Amino acid sequence: MQSENPLIADIAKLLNSAAGTMAGMGREARDAARERVKEAVGGLDFVAREEFDAVKDMAAKAREENEALKGRIAALEKALKAKK
Repeated sequence: MQSENPLIADIAKLLNSAAGTMAGMGREARDAARERVKEAVGGLDFVAREEFDAVKDMAAKAREENEALKGRIAALEKALKAKK
């Protein structure tokens, strides 16, 4: 049942508008806080996960190549000693 009192209708409209305004302010505050955190974290020396994984793979490959080269050097040294 709707009230015929214009004062109550005006108060209801005012409260409804205030609730919408508060919700909008909350969204704006959340978005502003999120942007500030992004700016703060952006200034730190973080790397993307993809970059980290790429460097990790490069290091693993370099270790494998190093081990292979150690084996070749050992074989060459052994062959050189056998010639002497």
